[in-house]
Amino acid sequence: MDPRVIAASRVAALIGEFDREPAYKGLAEGLRVLITDGRLPVGVRLPSERELTDALGVSRTTVTRAYAELRDHGFLLSRQGSGSVASLPASRGLRGDHLLPPGDLPEGKIDLTCAAPVPGPGILGAYERAVAELPGYLASTGYYPSGLQVLREAIADKYAARGLATSPEQIMVVAGAQSGVAIVARALVRRGSRTLVESPTYPNAIATLKHCGGRLLSSPVGRDDPDAEELVSVITQVRPETAYLIPDFHNPTGHLLSDESRARVAAAFTRVGTVPIIDESIVDLALDGQEMPAPFALHHPHAISVGSLSKPFWGGLRVGWVRTPASRVDDMFRSRLSLDLGAPLLEQLVATELLRNDVGLLEHRRSQLRASRDAGLAALARHLPDWAVRRPTGGLNLWCELPHAMSSDLVPRAAGHDVLIAPGPSFAPEGGLDRFLRIPYTQPAHVLVDAIERLALAWTETLADPAGLRPSAPTLVA
Repeated sequence: MDPRVIAASRVAALIGEFDREPAYKGLAEGLRVLITDGRLPVGVRLPSERELTDALGVSRTTVTRAYAELRDHGFLLSRQGSGSVASLPASRGLRGDHLLPPGDLPEGKIDLTCAAPVPGPGILGAYERAVAELPGYLASTGYYPSGLQVLREAIADKYAARGLATSPEQIMVVAGAQSGVAIVARALVRRGSRTLVESPTYPNAIATLKHCGGRLLSSPVGRDDPDAEELVSVITQVRPETAYLIPDFHNPTGHLLSDESRARVAAAFTRVGTVPIIDESIVDLALDGQEMPAPFALHHPHAISVGSLSKPFWGGLRVGWVRTPASRVDDMFRSRLSLDLGAPLLEQLVATELLRNDVGLLEHRRSQLRASRDAGLAALARHLPDWAVRRPTGGLNLWCELPHAMSSDLVPRAAGHDVLIAPGPSFAPEGGLDRFLRIPYTQPAHVLVDAIERLALAWTETLADPAGLRPSAPTLVA
């Protein structure tokens, strides 16, 4: 049984004012929106009818009829001994496949399902310098299961520069952050073990953790800011064995967890014995010149951190890493050898070049993303002013809240205008979030503006006939 409960006072604060003519309909609609949006996660036990009656100041009949309305439409389940539990109808709970498409898109289509930029200037030069270094390694077998020593040293230095003392022996080089998450999950996640994730979160991490057998439980991410209070409350109730968090420009919301919040969350993990997996693959993409918080592992010495060069430099450079406490190194190494024998040697040399001789490539990437972010926000304000979107201070994505219609209804309409988008449910560990949509600003500014103009046309069509089309195939997300 899912142990999570939510207090009546918290439900009352979340629902706020609601239509009271009739009151039971307005209350039911307010609760439905909270469940659909993920602010009341699937599996959470709602307050009893008496408790909610007192918290809202309505009649018992109002709450009874509202709960009945939600049960009739599949948004509440009654379980023996568990009261009323938040649920989703099957059509609202579906998420698509989480794998990338196998080939390039036809000309003229714009792909907004993949939050990865094209390579900037200097990548080819890094490859050329790496090829010049390659002959010095050709006398070896080419297998480096933990990674090249020179690259591990460069990564350790990167952590030290952020204030987290790290030895090269704590670093394992892997084929991208997703590979790192898979290795860590195989080492830590047991079948049926409680695994906490944020909602929304990165779709491929959802798939990986579920594949390893984790029983995913989620904590809603705040709308305007990360909700550390809610996260600490869920940690205390659920007592997860493992957790997966993205504290640095969270994917997809763009939130940045403060030092104070990191300390509070880390302390909660320590109290209940949770081992956190921290995805830092977007940490280098601060766009407004702000000072970055300390690494999460500085607050929690048993945290395992995963990083990558894919987002700041290029997705085709399949190099990432796992930073682990010394006590976990052997566990990670054994898990790794059950998957592969190491990252490609040439790419490791390229990664070393980029870390040691950045020569302005990272700042170029930030400048490019900054321009696209600002152009995208301006285009949304101009063409889709009724969409609610927060301006992120870094990362790769805009997380849009849609009025009136569902993002899964918009997907096929957008495809008709040659724009591919990922609907909100793709980012929902337990279903829902269908009133949300992720728009990456990794495309050049003019391409992103073109895509948003097309989305505006598709949105008009969706509002005119929201149920006219449904996706014919799962949406592919990265």
